[in-house]
Amino acid sequence: MAAATSSQTTMASLRWLRRAHTIVSTVYRTDLLFPPHYTDDHCQAHHSARRHQSTESTASLEPPPASGHLPSVATSRLLRTTRDSALRSPGLKWNDEYDTGPVREIVSGRETRKMNLYQAVRDAMSHAMTKDDTAVVLGEDVAFGGVFRCTMGLAEEFGQERVFNTPLTEQGIAGFGIGLAAMGHTAIAEIQFADYIFPAFDQIVNEAAKYRYRSGGQFNAGGLTIRTPTMSVGHGGLYHSQSPEGYFLGASGLKIVIPRSPIQAKGLLLSAIRDPNPVIFMEPKILYRSAVEQVPIDDYELPLSSAEVLTRGSDLTLLTWGTPVYHCETALALLSSPPPSLAPLVPASLRGTSIELIDLRTILPWDVSKVVESVRKTGRLVVAHEASITGGVGAEIAAEVQKRCFLNLKAPVKRVAAWEWVFYSLLKCQFSSSQQSSSRTSVREVPYSRLHQDFGRNHGDFGLLTIHTDFEIVHIPSFLSV
Repeated sequence: MAAATSSQTTMASLRWLRRAHTIVSTVYRTDLLFPPHYTDDHCQAHHSARRHQSTESTASLEPPPASGHLPSVATSRLLRTTRDSALRSPGLKWNDEYDTGPVREIVSGRETRKMNLYQAVRDAMSHAMTKDDTAVVLGEDVAFGGVFRCTMGLAEEFGQERVFNTPLTEQGIAGFGIGLAAMGHTAIAEIQFADYIFPAFDQIVNEAAKYRYRSGGQFNAGGLTIRTPTMSVGHGGLYHSQSPEGYFLGASGLKIVIPRSPIQAKGLLLSAIRDPNPVIFMEPKILYRSAVEQVPIDDYELPLSSAEVLTRGSDLTLLTWGTPVYHCETALALLSSPPPSLAPLVPASLRGTSIELIDLRTILPWDVSKVVESVRKTGRLVVAHEASITGGVGAEIAAEVQKRCFLNLKAPVKRVAAWEWVFYSLLKCQFSSSQQSSSRTSVREVPYSRLHQDFGRNHGDFGLLTIHTDFEIVHIPSFLSV
């Protein structure tokens, strides 16, 4: 039984490897590892040959190094871990320089301190509150330091009148922040998790974003900044893992910012707090402690609505933001220098591909000109984000790039995003039947209640049901109410 399960798992992996390689080959116009006419029987034969080959070559493979073959967030080359590189971050603007004088990059005498991302966020708020007596921090548990410790010590430093807890009401937090901003204060509101921002959606979209237009320019909520932890953390479950930035794309009047590192978080947050528009500042929670840099201790800002080119390239543009920046770095490392176990699966012709990696940073309004300039140079674009693919930010970017770069594109724009979570009561799905062989599938129209009854008990009350759709493998929580 275990052998049969292992064989089915291997076959499924081979089928998905064939599909993934087809996508890559479409982008790069290379020969396929698994040609389109390959059937599952071909895959089985290929697997048998590979298993025989691997048995012969196992003894010759070297064990992986203790740190692994791949870069991690801690070892990422994108992080600035020295004082000199930190002080020369692109776009960095010191706020102790006079606006009337010439633009200078004075780094002598400036100091940096080792910080992770949550410490950099805390440092930014401290700078903002020191220079702006009207600035206040509000949210659930912020006076105690917050669940991620981003506001640790601020209440002691500035007093409980300026750093105070609120009831558990996201709509109330947003509404109170809008009122403060409308009266001329600087409101730094915290939504404890981005997943809980939806009760505040009406206040943010219908009030904060439209207040200036509604009042004919007499009032505005530009002094409002909403901070919220976003993206997955590995064990957050359905209520602590979402990436809701795409829901706000249609809300003209808002800005959305997602940093990738401590230096970026401090500079972008200070810019967001001082921007004359309401800003949603989403902080990737898994990077709070894993991303560490030497961060300048002085007051500085980084520009909003400005993407940053992290690595230059000429064959393909890879656009992302937040945590996936490091996933993309890992993918590029796998492509250029695959470990011995993956080397046979990565054609030598692709290993020298020159890829331009761009961090979008500001999601709304995004840096159209820089992205378009890169795509016109490379002719190809892949957009990667953690949110689900349907209705995600990648769809808007793909549509705009296809419009502006149609004659320059050598291949369609590709999106790499999260799988969909399907909640339909009726599914037309393709699934493997236990009565059939592993290489045969059937297409049936199955009510979700029937799926729940037939398969839910096999996965436990809180298990996952795996469905093979025409597009991708979809996992459906079997504990959903029908």
